Formats: sequence, structure tokens, C-alpha cells
Amino acid sequence: MQHTIETINIHQAKTHLSRIVDNVVLHQQPVIIAKAGKPQVQIVPLPDVQPKRKMGTLKGKITIPENFDELFNDEIAQHFAGESE
Repeated sequence: MQHTIETINIHQAKTHLSRIVDNVVLHQQPVIIAKAGKPQVQIVPLPDVQPKRKMGTLKGKITIPENFDELFNDEIAQHFAGESE
């Protein structure tokens, strides 16, 4: 299904730019800005630039000690007690 790209006059774009940008991003639909009825520029959403995180990429590459939750308990307690160097 082909969508018609919305055209907005430049005055409206200046007045409502933040809202227009939010809508372009939200709906992933470009908007054309026209001056005196002539299309001049197009605002388009950028692709998602953050790479998707993949679970399990370090599986088998690192190990966590069994006593991980107890490591450095004495040193941490000293820091909280103000006894650190």
C-alpha cells in the first residue's frame, strides 16, 4: 500500500517543527516542506542507529567464580566504615 507523503508549508513547519519531527519519527513517514506551494525539502526518519544487543555472545568465553557475591566483602566493609587508605 502506497502512502501519500504529507506536504507542509514552510511557515507551518517553522511553527511546529518539534511536533513534525516527533511525528516523522513515530510514524516512520517522511514529510515534505514546501515554499510558495513548491516542494523544497523532505524530512525523513533516520534508521535505528543503535545495534541490537544479542544475548549469549560471551557464553563460554568468561567464567564467574562461585563465590562472586562474597568477593572483596572485607574491603567493601572497610570503605563503608571509612577505614580505607
